Amino acid sequence: MSQTFSVRDTLEALYTESDGPSKPKFTASFISTAGDKDKSQALYLLGGKALWTKELEVALKEKQVDLLVHCLKDVPTVLPEGCLIGAIMEREDPGYVRRAAQLKRSYPHLEFLDVRGNFSMPADGPYAALVLAKAGLVRVGFGHRITADLKPPTMLYAVSQALELCKQLTHRPTLRCLAERECLRVLEGGCSVPVGVHSELRGDVLKVTGCVTSLNGEEHIEHTIEEKVASPEDAEEVGRSLAQVLVSIGAKKILDDINTERDRRIVQAKAEDEVAAT
Repeated sequence: MSQTFSVRDTLEALYTESDGPSKPKFTASFISTAGDKDKSQALYLLGGKALWTKELEVALKEKQVDLLVHCLKDVPTVLPEGCLIGAIMEREDPGYVRRAAQLKRSYPHLEFLDVRGNFSMPADGPYAALVLAKAGLVRVGFGHRITADLKPPTMLYAVSQALELCKQLTHRPTLRCLAERECLRVLEGGCSVPVGVHSELRGDVLKVTGCVTSLNGEEHIEHTIEEKVASPEDAEEVGRSLAQVLVSIGAKKILDDINTERDRRIVQAKAEDEVAAT
């Protein structure tokens, strides 16, 4: 909600000099999604990023709303027909995806539990600490609660009229996100498997590091590509090349093992539900 209000305020600021009945008016509305309702099961068992986007995309395609606001990490790498990314705004300190798998590499003695939802830290809960996206905490005013900032190499971070309006919001340096998303798309990762990235854009040189980590943290594949880029297409090509290298040096086996384990756990969960129902 905080991010949506920020986008609304930025759009309104584009028209501070205009007035009268033709001045655009911007309002915000919110929908509770499946990702908001199930806060405990591992995401890769529940269908990935579509948990947060499916209901919203229906509202967009039925013209109930004109545009959607998402964290880019929650947007599927393959968009539904008729949908596109209108703008990528200036990036906050990037969040890191697939946190548990990557942290297990450095801290194998720790126990990790799944949790999602709005930020809270009850004193009597089962958690000694929460690992969260820094950008979200800062955005809602909880930056002071951060006690450790996890960065590489410990952890790498987990696309009409409305379109023309959105283009005014695009922040060029964040076009490196296109390289990250293309890498993710080729790996068929998304938010539901341990694929991490880290990118830097210095002048016209784009440097992208990608990694794939097994669920237990024991297997880890990582590679970096650094190339000059002059367009969004160049950035996507860097991401595509990175993914292809990761696959060639062992990422495919890790991803295949994860999919096998997911299928096994889905079958197990269904069997347990059937037993509970009887």
